[in-house]
Amino acid sequence: MSSVSSTSSASSTLSQLLSDSTLQSQGNTTNGATDGSSGISVAGLASGTDWTTTVEELANAERAPETQWEAQQTSLQAQNSAYTTIDGDLTTLQTDVETLLDTSLYQGTTATSSDTSVASASSEAGATLGSFTFDISQLATASQLNGATGISQTLVPSGEDASNVTLSSAAFATPVTDGTFTINGDQVTVAATDTLQDVFDNIATATNNAVTASYDSSTDEISLTSSSPIVLGSETDTSNFLTSAGLYNSSTSSDTITSNTALGTVQLNADMSASGLGTAITDGGGGNGAFTINGVTINYDSGTDSINDVLNSINSSSAGVTASYDNLTNNFVLTNNTTGAIGITAQDVTGNFLAATGLASGTLKEGNNLLYTVNGNSTQLVSQSNSISSDSSGINGLTVTPVTTGSTTVSVTSDTAAISTAINQFITDYNTAESYISTQQAVTTSSSGTTTPGTLTGDLTASGIASDLRDTANQPVPGLSGAIAMLSDLGIQTNGQNNTIALTSASTLNTALTSNLSQVQSFFSSTNGWGTQLNNWLNDTIGTGGTVPNQQATLTQENSNITTQISNLETKISSDSAMWDSEFEAMEVVESQTNQEMTYLSEQVTNGTL
Repeated sequence: MSSVSSTSSASSTLSQLLSDSTLQSQGNTTNGATDGSSGISVAGLASGTDWTTTVEELANAERAPETQWEAQQTSLQAQNSAYTTIDGDLTTLQTDVETLLDTSLYQGTTATSSDTSVASASSEAGATLGSFTFDISQLATASQLNGATGISQTLVPSGEDASNVTLSSAAFATPVTDGTFTINGDQVTVAATDTLQDVFDNIATATNNAVTASYDSSTDEISLTSSSPIVLGSETDTSNFLTSAGLYNSSTSSDTITSNTALGTVQLNADMSASGLGTAITDGGGGNGAFTINGVTINYDSGTDSINDVLNSINSSSAGVTASYDNLTNNFVLTNNTTGAIGITAQDVTGNFLAATGLASGTLKEGNNLLYTVNGNSTQLVSQSNSISSDSSGINGLTVTPVTTGSTTVSVTSDTAAISTAINQFITDYNTAESYISTQQAVTTSSSGTTTPGTLTGDLTASGIASDLRDTANQPVPGLSGAIAMLSDLGIQTNGQNNTIALTSASTLNTALTSNLSQVQSFFSSTNGWGTQLNNWLNDTIGTGGTVPNQQATLTQENSNITTQISNLETKISSDSAMWDSEFEAMEVVESQTNQEMTYLSEQVTNGTL
C-alpha cells in the first residue's frame, strides 16, 4: 500500500512540475522562436534544436518550382513585348498600304509656270493634264470711292491771321516739335506755344531780314522769300518745322520756297468737333449718327467718337471696304477689299458724316477685271480677281495667279513624286517589320562559344507572320492584263539573304509611273490588287481576333496561370509551415515533460525517497 501511495504522489508531483515549467516558459524566447497561437516560446526549449530554421528550409525546398515559373513569366512577358512591337510595325505598314490603296494618290498633279515673274500656278488632284499658255493683258484692280479733296480747314482758319494760331493748335499733318531749325546757316528757335507769326518774325530776325516768311490763305501754303538762293536745314536741327510746313523738297525756285501741298489737315484722333473739317460733323442729335456703305450700317456719336474711331468701325465691318485718309490730297478714300469692276455705294442716314468727309460727293474709280487668253485663243477671258480659277479658264483643277502682264506656259503633270515617296516608305516599313522578327528569332553566340536564343527563337507564330508577309507581298496579282503584275515589275526585288526587299531599279519605277500610271494604280488599288490582298492579310494578322492579338492573349493567359500556380503553392507552403510548427511544438512539450520527469526521478533516487 505504501508503495502504491508513493508512486501516485510522485506522478502528481511530476504533473505539477510540468505545469510550473510550462507557466514559467510563457513570454520567454529560445533561439528566437515563439508559438504564434499561445505566445509560448518552445523552439529548442527542451530539445536544444533550432527547428524554426528547419521549417524555413522545408518551406524553401517546397518553393523551389517558383524559380522556374518566374523565369517562364519573364520569358512570356518578353515575348508579349516583342509581339507589341510586331503589332506596331505592322500597323505602320498597314498605313502605308492604305496610302497606296487610296485612288486620290494617283490623281495628284503638279503645276509649273515657265515664268514665275508673270504668274505662279497650282493644281488639284484630278486636274486636266497638259500645257497651257496664258497671255495676261490686264491685271485686276480694286474700285475706289475718292472723296472730295481739300475738305479740312486751312492751317489758319478763315477770318484769322497767323498771329492767332499757335503751333500746338495748328492743323499740321505732323505736329511741330520744339527746338531749332536752320535757314541759310542761321538757327531759328521755335516752341509749341509760339504763334505762326512768331515763327515768321523769328526767321526774319535770325537772317537779318534776308529771308521773310508768309502764309497764303488762298492756297493754304507757307512761303520763304529771299533775293538770293535759300539754303534750308542742318544736321544740328532739333525741330521738324521745315518738314511739317512742307518746305523741304519744294519744286519752287531756290530763292522762293513754298509748301509742297496745302497745310491744313484733318485731325483724325481728335474729337469730331476739333477735327478741323471744313464742315462740322453732326449725328442728328443724341449720338445716333448713321450711314451705310454697300448696304452695311455704320453708327457713330459725334460727341464721343473721333474720325479714326469711325474709320476703324468701317474697316472692321462687313461692308467689304477699307477706309483711309490721304494727308497729301486731304481727302478720304474707300477702297474695295476685292478686285474687279465692282461699285461702292455710300449714303448718309442720320447726320452728315459722309457729306462732311467728302465721301458723299466722291468720285468712283471703278476697278479693272483681269483680262487674259489661253493658248492663243482670240476669246478674251475675264476674272474679277488676280487669280484664274477653273471656273474662269475652264481648265479643271488648275489655278493661275498672275502678278504682272505678260505670257507664261503652265504645265500640269501627274505628281509621280508623291507616289514614289509612298512606295519607298512602304519598302522602309516593310523591312522594319521583317528585320525585327528576324532579330528576335536569331540565336547569338558569344566569344566563348555560348549560344543565346532570341526572345522569339522557335516561335512558330512569329515565323509564320514573317513568311506569310513575304509571300503575300511578293506574289503576283492574278487577272491583271498590263505589264505590271508584281513588285518586281516596279523595280522592287526580294533579298536572297533575308526577308527584306529593295528598290533595285529606280528607272524601272520611274518609267512605270510616267508611262503606265493607270496600270500602277490598278496593281495597287484594284479589287483584287496587291494592296487589297496585303491589307486583307494585315487585317487577319493584327485586326480584332487576328494572329497577333490572339497570340498576345495566349501569352497573357499563360502568365496569369503561372501567377495562380505560385499563389496556390504559397498557400500550401503557409499551411505546411503551420503544420510543421505545430508538430515541432508538440515534440518540445513531450521532450520537456520527459526531461522534467527524469529530473524528478533522479532527485528522488538521490534523496532516497524512491
